[in-house]
Amino acid sequence: MIIQKVGIIGAGTMGNGIAQACAVVGIPVVMVDISEAAVAKGIATVSGSLDRLLKKEKITEADKAAALSKIQGSTQYEDLMSADLVIEAATENQDLKVKILKQLDALLAPDVIIASNTSSISITQLAAVTTRADRFIGMHFFNPVPMMALVEIIRGLQTSDETHDAVHALATALGKTPITVKNAPGFVVNRILVPMINEALCVLSEGLATPDDIDAGMKLGCNQPIGPLALADMIGLDVCLAVMEVYLKEFGDSKYRPCPLLKELVAAGRLGRKTGHGVYQY
Repeated sequence: MIIQKVGIIGAGTMGNGIAQACAVVGIPVVMVDISEAAVAKGIATVSGSLDRLLKKEKITEADKAAALSKIQGSTQYEDLMSADLVIEAATENQDLKVKILKQLDALLAPDVIIASNTSSISITQLAAVTTRADRFIGMHFFNPVPMMALVEIIRGLQTSDETHDAVHALATALGKTPITVKNAPGFVVNRILVPMINEALCVLSEGLATPDDIDAGMKLGCNQPIGPLALADMIGLDVCLAVMEVYLKEFGDSKYRPCPLLKELVAAGRLGRKTGHGVYQY
């Protein structure tokens, strides 16, 4: 199976990033969200991202126009019916994802593949709420999608080889480097990354060093391009907390207990870059 058209649920950070990644290589996209305003904001974000590439002379005006022409914004799920693959890129909330997946499953033709961009929720469990578990897969992109080369392709227990191969080929066509991962909480990258971020917040809460010094230490000592606290702000502290809570629930191991400071920052609405204040102020 060759995926020639992609549907995306969610026009937020991940959804519009995936839409851009598809559009710039000529793959038509339908991007759906709950309101016209959300859809317009998503398309405007893509346009702004393409403008930055234009300014750097990495694309031309014609390239930008061609990419934007490939993105159809919509508030109607029915517009997804022509897609070969629909990627759910909604908020990291299992109840919401299940609701969306059931709606998609009832609407789409039986041969359409459904993927979730979840960063931590079980693909096997999500697949089980559909009638097409063999055509369900995880396709975990990383933020910012247009810049990050990695895509985790997560096979649920029921995912067929044909589904895996089609999605793997799409990721490659997008210019990404896919890695195939077995289903487990957090998969591979976030299983390692988010506990590291959580530990950095514990170090901060204990007053061992300032945020700047913690981040400088990890950048210079471990050759990381961005420190864990700045990265937490970029990801969203609420997302980090949600992931740690999934780990604690699924593994039942206290080493995955969210740092109290992380919980307090989220409770205060200090979620990172998206709110203008997290560990750092923006």
